[in-house]
Amino acid sequence: MRQIVLDTETTGIDPKQGHRIIEIGCVELVDRKLTHRHFHQYLQPEREIEQEAIDVHGITNEFLVDKPKFREVAAEFLEFVKGGQLVIHNAAFDIGFIDHEFRRLDPNFKSITEFCSVVDTLALAREKHPGQKNNLDALCKRYFVDNSARELHGALLDAEILADVYLNMTGGQTSLVLSAQEGEGGGNSGSAIRRLSVARQPLPVIMASEAELKEHEQTLDVIAKRSGDAVVWRQ
Repeated sequence: MRQIVLDTETTGIDPKQGHRIIEIGCVELVDRKLTHRHFHQYLQPEREIEQEAIDVHGITNEFLVDKPKFREVAAEFLEFVKGGQLVIHNAAFDIGFIDHEFRRLDPNFKSITEFCSVVDTLALAREKHPGQKNNLDALCKRYFVDNSARELHGALLDAEILADVYLNMTGGQTSLVLSAQEGEGGGNSGSAIRRLSVARQPLPVIMASEAELKEHEQTLDVIAKRSGDAVVWRQ
């Protein structure tokens, strides 16, 4: 499983109004582990950034003057994400902007979803935590992810933080393989759980001693007295 945790920053909130991507940040997960491969690029949007957007991400028009345009990095970006599963918080926003950028280059371009599947972590969070705040900062607090470096939004930093949040939110290993070969250095060759072929001896049954049973009964007496009711262990 290859996943690309992705975030973007933009000149405004609506590509239909001509707003553009000014930063793309992606980090790669393979089998739920960070590979330390990433794609990161600031972009010259060929238009002014709205002040409200600058207040959010801190990226200025002056900073982007000498940065490449999307058309210059489009092929590299597509090659990086192609065939993977995009993990995005509020995916509709980022996918809408990415599709808009590619359609500016090719009107016949349909959607990045033809090259990648998509997981929306906002939808996952709303399903797991209905009625609660589910923005990235709230999820960091809920899952004990350190976001102390996040004074402003930034695509690569937010992608790295989202990767930690996603792994915590979805929890655990994706597969567990038990085989005799693994004890000899064999690799994980599948997702099914396999039983050990070595026969196990019956587990010993150790009975409580008379003294232990007496202490147990005394403890139950204390519980019954404090609760004012019969304890469930005696029912």
